Amino acid sequence: MRLVRTGPCQLAEAATPCESADWGAKPSELTGVNAGASHGRIPGVVSPHVSQKESMDSKQTLGFSLLEMAIVISIAMILSAITFLALQPALKEARVTQAYNTVVQQLRTAREQAVERREQYIVCFGTSTPTGATTPLGAPTAQSISIYEWPSGTALSSAKQISEVQLPSDIQFQVVTGIPTSATATPDGFGSGSVALDFDQNVGGGIKTQVMFMPDGSAHDSNGYLNSGVLYLARSSQLYSSRAVTVYAASGRVRGWRLVNQSGTVKWIQQ
Repeated sequence: MRLVRTGPCQLAEAATPCESADWGAKPSELTGVNAGASHGRIPGVVSPHVSQKESMDSKQTLGFSLLEMAIVISIAMILSAITFLALQPALKEARVTQAYNTVVQQLRTAREQAVERREQYIVCFGTSTPTGATTPLGAPTAQSISIYEWPSGTALSSAKQISEVQLPSDIQFQVVTGIPTSATATPDGFGSGSVALDFDQNVGGGIKTQVMFMPDGSAHDSNGYLNSGVLYLARSSQLYSSRAVTVYAASGRVRGWRLVNQSGTVKWIQQ
């Protein structure tokens, strides 16, 4: 049999895959894989352009509007203001407690140093200083608590300032009208509740603003007299912010007090 070539890739008598191909077909008429490929797409794969658009739409859907943001910020600011106001009494109480703790700590530290080093240590309140003493840490103020070391056997003028701390800015050494004033109602029965710094009890011409601790732990004044007394501190015009600290001469014991209202009675209780 004679074979005659009738097309670009086939013989007349032979059937090949090329036989079924339509070489004249337009790309738009192709189907299946070829059709997808002709449009630049692969079946089952989503166009990246479509995905990006959908992603942008999704972000716009999940975002916040300016009005929503403003509402959230306003609510947060209101809650912060309420919290701040609610905390104010606690913050004020904390500052009074801090002042009280500072006074007690300075007195006890001075006593411990006197016993340990076998020297004399003077605690001064407010602007008071031992006569002629040096103040390398700076001149004290009305809210100062200073400690001076006075070497035994030397003149008072050789005393040297070794510590100086301040009360919180809103706390003062002061007595507030309304605290108990009778001898049976004041802390440890010292004084009359009329003087903020009231040491050297029952000592004529005594130094009311200083306490000196001796090597045996007892409390004296710089003239050598036994020195018991009391100090008061408070926030101005706030009666129940009042605190008191007492020192007992013979032992140098330091004790703290707090003013409270018990069943309508204003009284001091030991802390």
